[in-house]
Amino acid sequence: MGDHGIFGPRSVTWRVMGEPILLVGGIRALLMQGLHPRAMRGVLQNSALMDPNEAWSRFVRTTEFVRVRTYGTRAEVERAGRRVRKIHARLTAHDPDTGTTFHLDEPEALRWVHVGEVDSYLSVARRAGVRLTDDEADTFVAEWRRAAEVVGLPAEEVPGSVAELRAYIDAERPGLRFVPEAAHPLRLSLNAPLPALLTPLKPAMPALTLLAFATLPRWARRLYGLPATPVGDLWATATLRTLHTGIGLVPGHALHSLAAKRAHRIMAA
Repeated sequence: MGDHGIFGPRSVTWRVMGEPILLVGGIRALLMQGLHPRAMRGVLQNSALMDPNEAWSRFVRTTEFVRVRTYGTRAEVERAGRRVRKIHARLTAHDPDTGTTFHLDEPEALRWVHVGEVDSYLSVARRAGVRLTDDEADTFVAEWRRAAEVVGLPAEEVPGSVAELRAYIDAERPGLRFVPEAAHPLRLSLNAPLPALLTPLKPAMPALTLLAFATLPRWARRLYGLPATPVGDLWATATLRTLHTGIGLVPGHALHSLAAKRAHRIMAA
């Protein structure tokens, strides 16, 4: 039978996360993360995300963590999670709004990052045309409670259904904003040098980032100082569906292909 990690071939997660269009979901997840002031400041003060020379290298490392957590064996997932938990517990950041110092493993920020990730993958998948019933969407959210545990969050403290996911986001909205000391991600996508793995994406990266912005809720786009209209929503959905339909032409296919092949091979066995 083998060790299929924390999800396995029968999970909704394997089916969804094997879709190359989820590259857009990964970028969207970072944009959602960036609207939580403490989560964003934790990144700004402790990583190279906002260094134009390192920004996309960090994105690749984050993508690799997601891949291992999704498709790795239990031992591989535990090693990756232990490393992340150790880093988060050790690092601190300063919150100029309150004058306090906080650790990066504080539950409030970790929970927002988790929810932004789940919401982004699910939203992009459904709008792109990945076939998911409402029950399967709820199952996807519930399955990702296992992913929350990997980074140190108790499963019962994160949403377990789409309704709980939406309720949590709505409750958090009053405290969300884009902190002034952060560089705008759209500007980074235009200027940041890419690591070797992403070099083939260089011509498309600004467009992919713009598409990721367009998939955000309108209130989130406004917080980034961008237009937010129903026309933009329609454009984003139509573009996602077009890319998903012509999946062989989607830039970034290589970032998910190995994981997808592994999932499909095991499911066919």
